[in-house]
Amino acid sequence: MSLCYINGAFQPMEKASIPVSDYIILRGVGVFESICTFRKRPLMLTPHLERLARSAESASITLPLPVDEIKDIIRDGITRMKEDCLVRPFITGGDIFHQGAFPASRFFTLFEKVQKPSPEVYDRGVLLMPVDGGRHTPGVKSVDYMFSYTGYSGRSDAYEILYCPEGEITEAAHSTFFLYKNGALITAPLSRVLKGTTRDIILQLAREKGMKVEERCPLLSEVSEASEAFITGSVKEVVPVVRIGEQAVGSGNPGPVTRMLHHTFLEEIIRWLE
Repeated sequence: MSLCYINGAFQPMEKASIPVSDYIILRGVGVFESICTFRKRPLMLTPHLERLARSAESASITLPLPVDEIKDIIRDGITRMKEDCLVRPFITGGDIFHQGAFPASRFFTLFEKVQKPSPEVYDRGVLLMPVDGGRHTPGVKSVDYMFSYTGYSGRSDAYEILYCPEGEITEAAHSTFFLYKNGALITAPLSRVLKGTTRDIILQLAREKGMKVEERCPLLSEVSEASEAFITGSVKEVVPVVRIGEQAVGSGNPGPVTRMLHHTFLEEIIRWLE
């Protein structure tokens, strides 16, 4: 069962449509969020929608509805789903570009069954493929993911690409990246990456556990000195990274810190359900 809220009503996703004249189609102008539910309650709904509004503003897209109305629509849609779901609200560029802005945006939201990574992903860990580049506007959750897919060339076993402009690790294609080295958890600062909601939770949990946290870009040259690495996201939660390109991370197996933080995340998740 999949639903779409569009034009003021819920309908089956396969019946939903937007005009081909929308700038989300013509030029890839649009922003979105991915929100998971647990026990039919959305995880960090308010921070997600606040980020959606910030992304729209940064992209010069007029917010078509107040955030509180979007929140009510999402809650309504969740009640219509029979099980936990992935909620993806979109704000498009609309059909008009005027004086450097998109004043006639569209809003729609997809509600689908959430597809979590397979157990093997957590048991064995994943490979990230480093690329010398990054997202154009890292603070905006844009619909433009084209570069992230072209970066997979030559490594069909790569789980995601890892953005490493000039040897600095910023983020993965669809995730926040963390390196664990010499007892410190290292992740890029918000000046360089998207403000991930799961990132915020993991940093809070790590600090509560008394872990040292460094918000700086880890270097590719540091990977050989690290004992663990992992990526986080709304759907994947905490996924161990055991290889970056040809280089193994630590022992080449998921490590205890990664497992501990994932376990704690699942134990404490009720704190962030709305």
